[in-house]
Amino acid sequence: QVQLVESGGGLVQAGGSLRLSCAASGRTSSTYNMGWFRQAPGKEREFVAAISRSGSSTYYVDSVKGRFTISRDNAKNTVSLQMNSLKPEDTAVYYCAAGIHALGLPRPRDSDYWGQGTQVTVSS
Repeated sequence: QVQLVESGGGLVQAGGSLRLSCAASGRTSSTYNMGWFRQAPGKEREFVAAISRSGSSTYYVDSVKGRFTISRDNAKNTVSLQMNSLKPEDTAVYYCAAGIHALGLPRPRDSDYWGQGTQVTVSS
């Protein structure tokens, strides 16, 4: 019911910053909990951050707390992930997710919709 398109990935040095954006289609996108997952080579897809429908509540995996900030603009149907102080272990394909049923450390199976992913590579 919703299409998601990520952008903003790229190559950055350790300690640098990137801002990922996700454009959601449809006028009903504001009704969804949204967030970001990531998948590194040889690893399972893991939760990174989530944001409630209104944007009033945010959730993060411990490893990115204090470094990443998720936000959304429902008027523009976008959700963003500001990533600061990047580390090599942050290297992964990052996926935008919508329709997250549980915001507390959700698993990939808890999300209804996915973007195509955008590569983030952090060099040491």
